[in-house]
Amino acid sequence: MSPRPRPIGTVTRGTTNPNRLRRADRWLVATERRRLTAAPDPLVVDLGFGASPVTTLELRDRLRRIRPDVRVVGVEIDPVRVAEGQRIADPPTLTFRHGGFELGLSPGERPILVRAFNVLRQYDEAEVPGAWGVIIERMSPDGLLVDGTCDEIGRIASWVALTADGPQSLTISVHTASIERPSIVAERLPKALIHRNVPGEPVHAFLADLDTAWDRAAAVIAYGPRARFVAAVRDLHAAGRWPIRGTEKRWRLGELTVDWAAVAPT
Repeated sequence: MSPRPRPIGTVTRGTTNPNRLRRADRWLVATERRRLTAAPDPLVVDLGFGASPVTTLELRDRLRRIRPDVRVVGVEIDPVRVAEGQRIADPPTLTFRHGGFELGLSPGERPILVRAFNVLRQYDEAEVPGAWGVIIERMSPDGLLVDGTCDEIGRIASWVALTADGPQSLTISVHTASIERPSIVAERLPKALIHRNVPGEPVHAFLADLDTAWDRAAAVIAYGPRARFVAAVRDLHAAGRWPIRGTEKRWRLGELTVDWAAVAPT
């Protein structure tokens, strides 16, 4: 038997904390329910889970509320982290493997969902499309990749959702009571966008318009920061410039999704 090819990628910092990725997980459960429940094989990969496997365990627990037979595989390029994951493995619903962007899976295994959070931050922007391509090539044809970034305690997050057809949307998600302005998320944009928050780039205009709407909604703060965020997004949506997805139910969570084409780098 030929040796398994060397994993593609480099070791990340590995920083993680319990509940750090709750915002992305909540979004997956709410918006990708149909994709997961319709999958013949409910295989999900948590790529680059870090020094602690706790967020992989949390992902398994959250997803099996809607798909009890879900199988979540934590994949890490650092063998020491894989060994740490094995300590809490719960086959067949929770396992851990050594791998990188190629996902470390066996032939024929094609995940319906891949979550890659805080993985691409250390790479150059030019390397991002290639990494996306390697991952998507190994997913189910109907699969979804979530490439995201968040702060250390998960109060500020953003992510790109990608299919075989490429990037589909950008989502930002913030703890509204902890922010002064929504554009704070600029510090945690995915690698494909974080260097594009400059005048002349669509994502910069998007965040600037969101801040303006936030300022206009200042009077609503009497009803709380959630109400202010909803009012700001409602205003932004009504203006018609940005193709915003979702309903007020999502906005009340401090979450806002926009079509990727509207914010993609020029």
